[in-house]
Amino acid sequence: MVTALPRPGRRVSQAGVAALVVLGLALWWLLSMGSAPAPGGQVTMATGVPTGVYARYGELLQQDVAHDMPDVRLRLTRSEGSIDNLRQLVSGRAEFSIATADAVATYQLRGEPGADRLRACARLYDDYMQLVVPKRSAVRSTRDLRRLRVGVGADGSGVQLITRRLLEAAGLDFDRDIRPVRVGIDRMPKLLEQGKLDAFFWSGGLPTTAVQRLAERFPVRLVQLGDLTEGLHRQGERTRYYRAAVMPADAYPRAQDGQAVKTIAVANLLVTTDREDAALTQGITRTVIDSRDWIGRQVHAAQKVDLRTAVFTDPLQLHEGARRYYVSVKP
Repeated sequence: MVTALPRPGRRVSQAGVAALVVLGLALWWLLSMGSAPAPGGQVTMATGVPTGVYARYGELLQQDVAHDMPDVRLRLTRSEGSIDNLRQLVSGRAEFSIATADAVATYQLRGEPGADRLRACARLYDDYMQLVVPKRSAVRSTRDLRRLRVGVGADGSGVQLITRRLLEAAGLDFDRDIRPVRVGIDRMPKLLEQGKLDAFFWSGGLPTTAVQRLAERFPVRLVQLGDLTEGLHRQGERTRYYRAAVMPADAYPRAQDGQAVKTIAVANLLVTTDREDAALTQGITRTVIDSRDWIGRQVHAAQKVDLRTAVFTDPLQLHEGARRYYVSVKP
């Protein structure tokens, strides 16, 4: 009896077919990954009042997004500030915004609608609290504001949120001990210049254009806030995002007479929600980090945006798209 031997040609043919199948699947996977549609369409970013740092930062970021993601049209909307920005996000009126860390934490602690959906893309730069008075004013500390007309920021602004806490730290009642004028940085400088305000608070990056321009045309002075740091921190969890800081002497040369000013600072976050597309969020995050030097030449505060610190977005967790970006550039 003769035993049939296997045919070498058949075995080689079967192996070749299997290899082709594996190669084909690999090519299909690579092509499908590469053919994923790029982010596109209109995307809205809530910023702030026209003369604030948020608005200017948004304008410059808009230009960079147009260059980096030509199919994305970044539309900017104004707002009253951080709290208003968060409300625009969760209501769907905006996809991205900027907000201070303390405003985000307050929004969460209050259990505001959609608070659990908020996500961060990056820690940006710090806002510095500024108390501006006419140069000849007798005001030397926050405690001296009793019975005076004080610009406190618009309702829904991060400025007013911090101002209330600073006044509490100084032993003053927001509604009874001062005469609060609830307007933003777009109106406060002019009212001070016209004698319709005795002082105003502002929270923004350094320098803020509106304050800088005021100092160039009208004699003003910055009042130190460093004596309130301890009182702020005694207010508990809601104030742990504030840190002692110093405004350098050259922040507003005409308002500081060569003197540094003690104050408090709080981080700004680029914020979105968990419903945003991961590829879009990854692209926006990449543009924010890559545009630091160019934007920083025009908005000095933006020079503080740093890849090493951008991931520290407490009290928010990173959006999945932002996380992917940071993983992709990790050394």
